[in-house]
Formats: sequence, structure tokens, C-alpha cells
Amino acid sequence: MNYHDYYATADRPVETCVIGTGGFGQSFLAQAQRVPLLNARIAVDLTVESAAAGLRAAGIDSRKIQVCESARDAKTAWERGDYIATNDLACVSDLPFDVAVEATGQPQAAARHALIAVETEKHLALVTKELDSVVGPGLKAMAAERGRVVTTVDGDQPSLLIGLATWAEVMGFHLVAAGKSSEYDFVFDPSSGRLASNEGSAENVGLEHHWTLGDREVGEILAARDKAIAGFPQRAVPDLCELMVVANATGLQPDRLDLHAPLARINEVPTIFSHRADGGILTGDRRLDVFHCLRKPDEISFAGGVFVVIRCDDAKSWDMLAQKGHIVSRTGANAMVFLPRHLLGLEAATSVLDAAIHQTSGYGSDYQPRYDLIAVATEDLPAGRVLSMGGHHHTISGVTAEFRPASPLTMIAPAPFYLAADCRLANSIPKGQEIRMSDLELQEASALMKLRRGQDARFFSHRL
Repeated sequence: MNYHDYYATADRPVETCVIGTGGFGQSFLAQAQRVPLLNARIAVDLTVESAAAGLRAAGIDSRKIQVCESARDAKTAWERGDYIATNDLACVSDLPFDVAVEATGQPQAAARHALIAVETEKHLALVTKELDSVVGPGLKAMAAERGRVVTTVDGDQPSLLIGLATWAEVMGFHLVAAGKSSEYDFVFDPSSGRLASNEGSAENVGLEHHWTLGDREVGEILAARDKAIAGFPQRAVPDLCELMVVANATGLQPDRLDLHAPLARINEVPTIFSHRADGGILTGDRRLDVFHCLRKPDEISFAGGVFVVIRCDDAKSWDMLAQKGHIVSRTGANAMVFLPRHLLGLEAATSVLDAAIHQTSGYGSDYQPRYDLIAVATEDLPAGRVLSMGGHHHTISGVTAEFRPASPLTMIAPAPFYLAADCRLANSIPKGQEIRMSDLELQEASALMKLRRGQDARFFSHRL
């Protein structure tokens, strides 16, 4: 595809409003200054100071940034051609921008922003997967009724994996598995026995005897690696959250409800994510999973990229491709096709332009709640505990996440992980038990609950 031609129908730059100037929002603001078809003149954050700092970090001259605390101030600044920093989306929602880029990562705040965007007839680029995992399909359907688009965003793995998996199937490939690498590699130095991952490290880790698959049984070597890295976290809620979005968009499904999440070297992926009959770990086709990239310090990273494992139906072609460096499983049954990158806001422009210029969504036309990401206690939790969400990965201490078939939120239903976030427990929860809706002190009037109740009514009216 020639992208210049693809977007040639645009008669002006697409105007955007960036909500949340953290890692994704900041990178989007910076790159937007270099994209001819984009303008990013509005930044919204918790404080006007942080919004203004985000604009300055993107290279905007401080003299062109106006701090606005009212709609009138914002309108005046817009008409002057200035950049706008504010702490409230409502102050700028009536300005003539096209796409709201929601990147706060906070489900409650994002729900309010999404409602404002849809009700003021803006398109919405939904970076906040925490909100997406709770109400994404309903939000997209609600916006469509107003002639507006809600889209997932290139630069994050859900959008990139939806694109790669659907491309593979359009091309006629038999899809065995699809997934991503986790955010942080496991880097092992055989000379010292030191293993490092995500600012953590351990000495004398016994991986040297489990470095290559060879002809060993996959389950055996994965179990040995799992034991060797027992002191490191091996499940990450963000990984499950992102793959749940992909499942809802594509119908792909997890092979197990908490994912296999093996520790694997890049060249092992199509062998590990094969059917059990082919020596792998999967029980069927079109399975979703994540792997932790195991590598030496001088080896390349998968960089949080995405992959598909496809069946080698044409053995002669894949033998030729293997000779050209493509990664084929050790039995020759499967091969991996992959994109070893995700560039956050630096590559998000395509999704924003698609929404505004072509009125298309990266989710596709069949985005529906097939799965929920639910909360499960990993320790005994007392009544009265606030399930505070925090940290870079927006996790909850003492709580993990698992897939479940989607269902309406009755009182006995398991609670979506990011709906439970920051709620107080009404009941004590033993380790290993699902947290149910009746276990939470909920704010029914919140924007998040309003959106979820609307989604349930739209997709599950027969079960309410």
C-alpha cells in the first residue's frame, strides 16, 4: 500500500486532543508535530501544569501554550492558534477537534472522557486498554449510532495483533496461534549465571542446561525454565488485558484462562505454540498467548512485538522460506510471522487518520464482548480492603486476572478486573477465589458503571 495515496483524500490536517500525557500520550504529542496530516494542539492531564509540561516536552514553545481553566479561555486560545493545556476535557470538548486520544490508563477517568467525547460527537482513539477491557464493545457501538468511530490504536499490541492475525487469515493461512511477547525480556548471561528482567535480577540461575530445545519434550524444558525463574513474576495483568481486547475483536481464544506465558527464545515460538500432536502446548487452533523473550545480552529483543503461528501447508514453499531465514518449527509443521516492535504514540497516527478520514475502526465490525478479564485473589483479602490500582502496569496488590466467557454483571457474576480497581471489598475473599460483583462496594452512578450497564443491555438483554 502507498500510504500517501491512501490518505490523499484528506483536505486538511486531523485535529486531535490528547488526554493523558504519560508515556503513550507524550510520544503521540511529540510525533504529531512531525506528521503533516495531524495537529495536536490540546493536552489534558490531571493538572494544567502537567498538561503544559507535556506540550513543552513535545517541542512546543512555551509562549504558544495557554493554560485554560474555562471553555471561554480555551475558545479564545484556539482561535488565536495557540496550544491549550487544561485539566478538564469538558473545558475543550466544544472545540472543533476531530479525535480524542484517551491515554490516561485510568478506567474511571477514561470512562468519563469517553462519554464526553462520544456525546460531543468526536471520534475516540482508545489507548486506555483498562477501559477497553470493561466496556470497549459497548462504547464502540454507542459511538457508531452517532456516526462516530471508536478505534484501537496502532503502537499498542492489540491493534497491531488484530491487524497481523486478520491479515494472515485474509491471505489464506491456517492460523494456529497469535500473540505477543511480554513487555520485558529475560536476559541471561551464561558466563555468570545472572538473569535480569524489568529492573530485577538474580544470580546463579540454572538456565544454562535448559537453553536450547534440541529434541527435548517441550513441556519438560518449559517446566524446568519455569522452576528456574520462580522468583520472577510470570503473569502480567496488562498482557492478559491486551489479549482480551484481541479476543473480543477477532474470536481468537486463550488455550488456558490465565495463558501459558512460557519463557521462550524467539526461534522456539512456532515449536512451543503448536498443537500437542506437533510437540507443542496447544489444544486447538486460533489460540492467543504471550511469551517471555529469553535471550543473551548481545541477542536481539522481540521488543514487545506481535506474532502469528501458521501452518506450513505448502512444505516446499516453507522449506524455501526457512532457507531465507524465516522461523519454522522443528517439525516443519508451523512457522512464525512477526512484527518485532510496538512504537507507542510514534506510530498511532495511522489509527487516528483511519478514524477521521476513512471512518474505520481498528477493531473491525464484529467487536463484541466474548470474554471478560476478571479479578481473582492471590492472597486472603479482608473485608474493607480497598483494591488500589497502581504502579506502571496498573496492577492491584493481592489480585490477578484471568479470562472468563463474557456475561452481564449480575450480583453473582465475577467482577471485571478494572471495574474492581479502587473499589472497597464488602466481603472477605479467600486466596484463589474470584471476586464477585456482590463482594464490591460499587458506585452505580459512575461513568464506568453507566457504560457497562449499557453494554450489558445491548449485548446480553436476553440474559438480564
